[in-house]
Amino acid sequence: MPKRNDLEQKALQFVINTGSKGVLQSELWRELEASSREGSRVAIKLEEKGLIQREKELQGGRWTYRLFPKRLPSSIESIADCPCLLCKDNARCDPTTTISPKRCGRLTEWILNLDNNGQAESGEETIAEGLESK
Repeated sequence: MPKRNDLEQKALQFVINTGSKGVLQSELWRELEASSREGSRVAIKLEEKGLIQREKELQGGRWTYRLFPKRLPSSIESIADCPCLLCKDNARCDPTTTISPKRCGRLTEWILNLDNNGQAESGEETIAEGLESK
């Protein structure tokens, strides 16, 4: 029988790989080749550690849980169209000078578009709010 930490690691990786659609808890323990009891304990442990979120769901006339990752891995696609990457003033851009991210219209527009499209992470929303107030 695998150690609990191994099961937790495999479970977390599986849940992360399901992305925002999540996975049913029963599918998780089948994937791990664990008993339903072990699968439930692992899911509860991951939730207690703040790594996943469990939401109650009625599936096939029975209550179960759908597991969602609290954080998804970052990818280059999240910043691929950021205007800073190809900006001619990038080398001179600094928060303490006149050429600054605080005063950059292109950066502000890009961040606000992320927020409007529902794609912004909580950190990006904070940046957008901070830029709007300046």
